[in-house]
Amino acid sequence: MKKQSILKSILAILLIAMITPYAYSQTKDLPNVVILATGGTIAGSAATGTQAGYTSGQVGIETMIDAVPGIRKLANITGEQTANVGSQDMSIEVWLILANRINELLAKDDVDGIVITHGTDTQEETAYFLNLVVNSDKPVVTTGSMRPSTAVSAEGPLNLYNAVAVAASPKSKGRGVMLVMNDQIHAAQAVTKTNTSAVQTFKSPMQGLMGAVIYGQLEYYRYPHGTHTTGSEFSIKGVKKLPRVDIIYAGVDTPADLIDYSIKAGAKGIVIAGVGNGNMNAATLKAAKKAAKAGIVIVRSTRVPTGYVLRNAEVNDDENMTIASDELNAQKSRVLLMLTLLKDRSLEDIQKLFYTY
Repeated sequence: MKKQSILKSILAILLIAMITPYAYSQTKDLPNVVILATGGTIAGSAATGTQAGYTSGQVGIETMIDAVPGIRKLANITGEQTANVGSQDMSIEVWLILANRINELLAKDDVDGIVITHGTDTQEETAYFLNLVVNSDKPVVTTGSMRPSTAVSAEGPLNLYNAVAVAASPKSKGRGVMLVMNDQIHAAQAVTKTNTSAVQTFKSPMQGLMGAVIYGQLEYYRYPHGTHTTGSEFSIKGVKKLPRVDIIYAGVDTPADLIDYSIKAGAKGIVIAGVGNGNMNAATLKAAKKAAKAGIVIVRSTRVPTGYVLRNAEVNDDENMTIASDELNAQKSRVLLMLTLLKDRSLEDIQKLFYTY
């Protein structure tokens, strides 16, 4: 009897030891955040800690999470490896997979927010795309780093920590997709990469920061400009690909036949990264007008870092059947135009979309 009593006591202790961590994790009053990894510099590695060259997407999501002290005190975290590429190789195919997965996850009651790890080169485009097609008001946050995980003073771990803090906060609900890096919170519609290598590369030059996050403590200054997420009319449900839209970068004596080549390659829309206020030389403008009359949507954006492209200012958009991008840069104009072209729309309706989003 004494042996049986001792055995029962040991079994009881073992059972408590087994279930206690699980019960603790389930009873903690923490939000649930899913991290979707796509690769990029934040998951990169190099042979030394002080070299500029590195290989993106070498570190898996679980390793990245484990490398961030205290991150699991912010939220109950799960990770998924959605892709593993440098952001120069980000694709529309991955965008569609990512967006559909986000919508699927956020429809669940037990998911409170999403963090996406992403390379910085095209992060603003991915964030803006998601801003238009995610149909939830729960927080969606993109983050990354300018230095690989092996670098001296790699900033990726703190960026990931702060991104999870933003995604886990009730204050973040209804603010659209955000980009969090270098202690700053940017709106997807406003942010752009401004430096090739500096950690403070991301800026929101027209609208300013949406907020700040310092070691997980966050404060918001404003809500984002433009319609987004639950207010957006765009949907990628059932969409397998997006219409081709090309960007043509304007300069001195830009060859007008670039427009013809783009159309022959299958472009349904063309964004001109124009000089100044979305301008282009006379020959290119003539080619753009011809293309517009043939049903190709031509958007005038600008190669200039800040400022609005005004309708019917230096270019008569009514006469040339062109669209003014308003404050969207060329790369974001392309994103919006690809989604716009999923439906037949009048030029007037398309112009309203550029004012709205």
